Amino acid sequence: MSDGPLIVQSDKTLLLEIDHELAAEARAAIAPFAELERAPEHVHTYRVTPLALWNARAAGHDAEQVVDAFVRYSRYAVPQPLLVDIVDTMARYGRLQLVKSPAHGLLLVSLDRAVLTEVMRHKKIRPMLGEMIDADTVIVHGSERGRLKQELLKVGWPAEDLAGYVDGEAHPITLDFQTNPWELRDYQEMAAGSFWDGGSGVIVLPCGAGKTMVGAAAMAKAGATTLILVTNTVAGRQWKRELIARTSLTEEEIGEYSGERKEVRPVTIATYQVITRRTKGEYKHLELFDSRDWGLVIYDEVHLLPAPVFRMTADLQSRRRLGLTATLVREDGREGDVFSLIGPKRYDAPWKDIEAQGWIAPAECIEVRVTLTENERMIYATSEPENRYKHCATARTKVAVVEAIVARHPGAPTLVIGAYLDQLEELGADLDAPVIQGSTRNKEREELFDKFRRGEISTLVVSKVANFSIDLPEASVAIQVSGTFGSRQEEAQRLGRLLRPKHDGGQAHFYSVVARDTLDSEYAAHRQRFLAEQGYAYRIVDADDLLGPAIGGSAAE
Repeated sequence: MSDGPLIVQSDKTLLLEIDHELAAEARAAIAPFAELERAPEHVHTYRVTPLALWNARAAGHDAEQVVDAFVRYSRYAVPQPLLVDIVDTMARYGRLQLVKSPAHGLLLVSLDRAVLTEVMRHKKIRPMLGEMIDADTVIVHGSERGRLKQELLKVGWPAEDLAGYVDGEAHPITLDFQTNPWELRDYQEMAAGSFWDGGSGVIVLPCGAGKTMVGAAAMAKAGATTLILVTNTVAGRQWKRELIARTSLTEEEIGEYSGERKEVRPVTIATYQVITRRTKGEYKHLELFDSRDWGLVIYDEVHLLPAPVFRMTADLQSRRRLGLTATLVREDGREGDVFSLIGPKRYDAPWKDIEAQGWIAPAECIEVRVTLTENERMIYATSEPENRYKHCATARTKVAVVEAIVARHPGAPTLVIGAYLDQLEELGADLDAPVIQGSTRNKEREELFDKFRRGEISTLVVSKVANFSIDLPEASVAIQVSGTFGSRQEEAQRLGRLLRPKHDGGQAHFYSVVARDTLDSEYAAHRQRFLAEQGYAYRIVDADDLLGPAIGGSAAE
């Protein structure tokens, strides 16, 4: 027995004592291969999953490092069967390899003959394979590269894809450090290098850490036509502005493929929405993937990738693919498809590390607990289960609390964020603030965002359209009133709106206004899990204390 901060249990759960002096060091050591499950005040629970171990393996970590982390930080002896299981699980990655042969095309090669025999007997895998070349090698139908990786992952034998990539149509792209002087940060350079060395995969960086710059660096390495997929038109236009400012690309070389325009150019920026739009039951716009000989495909906010894009990505395995995200958490549980179709995690920077380097703003997270009125409680109690969350999340009692928070930060650039339009309209009227929601025209959205950036508007009320890829560097206060149930990825995105460094070096304040004794507080606890993993602690205060000194120190902070 030692005095370590970690308790390693035989069911693959890890308990981390947060107040221990080595807790931060231990968290960093286990982060590449363990996923946070619960994060109450004193002891956080992590789980070691096969996918997390395979992601670690693909990123260059080996079983020895994992075992060493356990042994070094564990308070008690680590269960020996668990260590054996981890070594065995990590050893499953890469025992099957996909390679290219000049004579036979795509091949599945086994470093373990019994594994190949096992997977060839699988009814979903067998039709993807052709004839045997020898006892360890079988031909793979060229179009099945992606789907084969998906199925092999499902049966627990993730293949290492060494089949390489086509260069695509060449198009010169260089980073321009002179016109608007800037530098590629160390971690951005490392992220782009890790992606390029691996060929395809996902880069995980906090919001505000410059994922677009990593994309630009990858484009410069590829020097080829590039298709960039983004969440919405506003995000696409931000990408275009950044690429024009920071690379050799001109406006004429970058096309927008959205609901408003259909331009296909050497660099084309398309929205997920238009790509997945059906016409007479068909995804007509998926043809964009075949419209040019793309050398690189970039998936922004890869955790939001829609199912039809996964299907098309299965056919794009010979193209280099870069996924960018602040969190690999997917609420639909399709992290395995991201791993097999986009690629494994190539680089992951903990949020607090980037904050410590001064590249993102420090943030204070506060949950404000609101007590509903008797009438609101009764409406909630008697509502149908499917309506219950909406009733507590949109309770009228929250409005006065939001007004009080806004008053605590006079003049601070503030975002009020919610999921229900009636609630947002009401808040917009009470705060005398513009409302941006799904039906707001792109031109109007961009004008309002620009006024907010310039300081002409201090408060914006926004729906989930502002969760993703919107660059509002000076936003320093966010007030979340309702969300998509217990979505961890949404919580990460919303805090991310605040993390661009402030010109005065100030702190960001992230408030969640939550109705106590309801589903609202249950969902809030679930949403906060991801941020707790990144080292952010929530303080809980009572709404009745709001006008006292309990929240955020003085308003002048």
